[in-house]
Amino acid sequence: MMVIVIKLCLSILLFICLLEMPYGYYQLVRFISFIVFGFLGYSEYKDGQKIQGVGYFILAILFQPFFKIALGRELWSILDVVVGLGLLVS
Repeated sequence: MMVIVIKLCLSILLFICLLEMPYGYYQLVRFISFIVFGFLGYSEYKDGQKIQGVGYFILAILFQPFFKIALGRELWSILDVVVGLGLLVS
């Protein structure tokens, strides 16, 4: 149940990224996403869902806040929607 709430909250945060927000908000979302995707990756991998676990680890690397991956606002917006919907579906 907790994992469902975490996924829902992160999805909402990612959808809010579509709005015009201060830059600090995007940094906060990247940091939260990094932690959540790392947790989900570990949880799935530990439960034997290795492919999903690796997928979450890849998302953690993509969203990590330490070395910014410059994809441009439009591509990040598309990624936010796709990942947010993916979290809701899973």
